[in-house]
Amino acid sequence: MSTLPKIAWIGLGIMGSPMSENLIKAGYQVTGYTLEQEKLDRLAAAGGTPASSVAEAVKDADVVITMVPASPQVEAVAYGPDGILENARPGTLLIDMSSITPQTSIDLAAAAKEKGIRVLDAPVSGGEAGAIEAVLSVMVGGEQADFDEAKPIFEALGKTIVLCGPHGSGQTVKAANQLIVAVNIQACAEAVVFLEKSGVDLKAALDVLNGGLAGSTVLTRKKDNFLNRDFKPGFRIDLHHKDMGIVTDAARNVGAVLPVGSVVAQLVASLRAQGDGGLDHSALLRSVERLSGAQV
Repeated sequence: MSTLPKIAWIGLGIMGSPMSENLIKAGYQVTGYTLEQEKLDRLAAAGGTPASSVAEAVKDADVVITMVPASPQVEAVAYGPDGILENARPGTLLIDMSSITPQTSIDLAAAAKEKGIRVLDAPVSGGEAGAIEAVLSVMVGGEQADFDEAKPIFEALGKTIVLCGPHGSGQTVKAANQLIVAVNIQACAEAVVFLEKSGVDLKAALDVLNGGLAGSTVLTRKKDNFLNRDFKPGFRIDLHHKDMGIVTDAARNVGAVLPVGSVVAQLVASLRAQGDGGLDHSALLRSVERLSGAQV
């Protein structure tokens, strides 16, 4: 019998499916629940065990991991008679890897403590490719002892794993991450349009730019998206819109001014309003092209 903790995984989307599969590859017993039957079938094919409800998934778990789109979904699976807090055993470690508001994480930790359930907020960065390759950055909020216990699980999912502070700190750092990523993608998109309108070989230009100070993980990961106009979602505009709302609100609450971030948040919102919310966030290029007179 394996001595590894039994894991319940709630949410098998673009990120959740490959992450849960990496835990299975690492030897963990994973029981999963999500709303889409095909995702449950995928989990079963990878060696996991599908469950018919949140309650069924978590009842025998040592560790419960949630990876769902936003705060309302976290609250939906955590609270209520069929939720995690009512059905997980006391002593269970709940790791929320969704990207949600810091306050939602703080409130969840407080509610879980009353049930004897420990909580870490542990959002990730790296997108679908990072999830598949198990090279995610994991930014964690919570208690040191719980972080230490969860570290082997995180090491099966990512490469950069940091405890950032108390409950909510992981989400605060993730909000900052999303701010940086959005501004970076916007700058890259503007550079692409500028280069193309100037008649420069775009591939050559992006290669040399990525080798210097202008280089970034964003440019490395999204260069082919820009070159091929391939906006198959690795991280959807809809979700980045949600995240820009989180960072804008959180910054206002602490008195931090985000002049560039606020503009990019509006550009993300504009792209979503034009029907591009389901595209990858590299589709910010489409917004710049429209503003520059192109029909896209």
